Parts: sequence; C-alpha cells; structure tokens
Amino acid sequence: MLKRIDLTRDYKKHEEEYLSAIKACCEETAFSGGRFADKFDKEFADFLGVPYVQGVNNGTSALHCALAALGVGVGDEVIVPANTYIATAWGVTYTGATPVFVDCTPDTWEIDATKIEAAITERTKGILGVHLYGQPFDFAAVKEVADRHGLWVVEDCAQSHGAEFEGKMTGTLGELGCFSFYPGKNLYAFGEGGAVACSKKEYNDYINVMKNQGCNVRYYHEMIGYNYRLEGIQGAVLSVSLKYLPEWTRRRIEIGRKYIESIVNPLVTLQRHPENTKPVFHLFEIKVDGDPERFVSYMKDRDIECNRHYPVPCHLQKAYAHLGYKEGDCPNAESLAKHCVTLPLFPEMTDDEVCRVIEAVNAYKL
Repeated sequence: MLKRIDLTRDYKKHEEEYLSAIKACCEETAFSGGRFADKFDKEFADFLGVPYVQGVNNGTSALHCALAALGVGVGDEVIVPANTYIATAWGVTYTGATPVFVDCTPDTWEIDATKIEAAITERTKGILGVHLYGQPFDFAAVKEVADRHGLWVVEDCAQSHGAEFEGKMTGTLGELGCFSFYPGKNLYAFGEGGAVACSKKEYNDYINVMKNQGCNVRYYHEMIGYNYRLEGIQGAVLSVSLKYLPEWTRRRIEIGRKYIESIVNPLVTLQRHPENTKPVFHLFEIKVDGDPERFVSYMKDRDIECNRHYPVPCHLQKAYAHLGYKEGDCPNAESLAKHCVTLPLFPEMTDDEVCRVIEAVNAYKL
C-alpha cells in the first residue's frame, strides 16, 4: 500500500543523525526549553530572514501567543477563513475573542479577500489568513483591505514552510507568522512543536514571557502565563530536519508540478496556483465529482491511500454552533468540504509511485 504520507522513509534515511541529536539533548537533560530549543529558534529565524522566532509546544499555541501579543481579547473579533483546520479558529477563541468566518475562493481555495470587507465590524481587530495546503493566500489583496480599515494581518503558516508570495517567504509578510511542526508537516518534529516568527521585539518579548508561565525570572510571574515551551528534544530533532527542508521542498514541488501537468481526468478539479506564488505542496488536495468516499475506496483498491482533509468547514462545526452560521453561508468552502480528497505526496515518493497515482486518478470513472 502506498501511504498518503510515509514518515518512516525519512526516519530510516537519517536515523543516525536524528538519534545522535536526541542523545546529545538527553545527555544534557535539556528537556524543557533550553539550549537545543533555543538553537533551533535561531536557526529557523535565520532560515526565514526575521530577527525573532519563539518556539512553542505546538502550532495552536503559536496562534494563541500571536493574537495575545497583539492584545486580542474578550469582545474582539478576528476574521478567519472557513476553509482551514479548526486550530486556526481555536487561536482566536483561546483569547476570548470571536472568530468571524469568511469564504474561500472557488479556485485557489484560500481566503477570499473580496468577502472580507462585509465581515468587518467595529469589533474587528485583524485578519488571520492561512496559507492552506502550502499555497500562499493572496496576501497583497488581504493586506489592502486590512490597511483601509486599520487592521493587522497574521499568517497561519502551519502548512507553508518555505512557500513564497511575490518572492517573500510566508511567515515574514504579516505582523506575526505562526508555524506548526506536527509530524507530517513539511518541517516536522517527533511529536508536537510550533513557533511564532516576528520582526518586532515587543511581540517577541511578550511571547517569551507568556510561554514561560508568565515569568522573566523564575517564580516571579508578571502576567497570567502558559506552559507553552518547546521541548528540547523536539528542538534537537527540528535542527536536523531544517537542514533537509530545502531538499524536501524541491521534491515536493517536483511532484506537485507533475500532478498538475499530468492529471487530466475531467471528474477531478485541481487547486489553482497563481504565478506570483511559490507553493510547497504540503497537501495535494483535489475536488472529485460525485461521492469522494467512492474515490477513496477506488484508490484503496489500487493500493493507494488517500485521505479527506477538513470534510466539515469551520463555520459548520458543532463547536461553533453558538455563532449561528448555517449551510450556504460559505458556499465555496462547503463545496470543497463535500468533495475534497488528498492524494499521496511526500518527498520520498519515487517517480514510479507518482506515476501510479496519476494513472489511477486519470482512470477513475463514475
């Protein structure tokens, strides 16, 4: 069975290097924060080209920290796309604010800048855009709306490590950039991990205190804090992974482009990738006519694993039923959710496996 993603291939290829890094961390017992976590923060900041990165325990915490650093709280609203993983909305909710969902475009499947203005109220503080599937959203269009209304833009980069918008890396475009290193991400840890990137010292300093139980000095708590530190072992693993991220990204792009060029089945719709962006193909998402579960079963019969990411859009999740959204409020996100399927794509896929997927997709019939 060709898995949708197979992490064992990378582990086996770099096993000695990963275990050596973990051993070094264990020998120093630098398990919670510490030298190995700090080292990765510096390396990732250098990779992005920003002055500050604060490693945290996961990507959801990264979102919470970023919004808290901007002063978001009870009574505020933050605009988020309906088509995203639910953690984007959690970041808003954890501050006590309310997420306001807007639709995605019908072709890029990213936040639709033309729908944002109608969602802005006197309580709106900013816009939380998501570079979903590794495809940058239209940052320029979103920023233009934000600037006209005196709002900030924060980037959710959980799926876009190394992606670019108009030649600039995602995570460096908005006020802050939030990353996840969950296993399976383009840059991943051996467990949970996340980071917030920014260019302003005041944000960096706030998050450093917030993630450390509200302390600058141990046992002296300046604010209500959280236990959000990046584990040392994860920092050590990420330092190894980061060395290979450019190589992995090149291969992801190669596979993604091959899919785009070769998948021609009229029953399948592909995501659009504007020329002013460099997507990194974290997920290769397609829309399938008819029942997507039938397609998943068809691929399984051919020993190819496919998944369904986000089959319920955020605004229709039970957790947010109290906000009063209903079916039809975000029709593009709802259509994608009903028909979405994720094809296998990971850097260690062979050319033969890529061709197997393409041939199977093109042979699919209703």
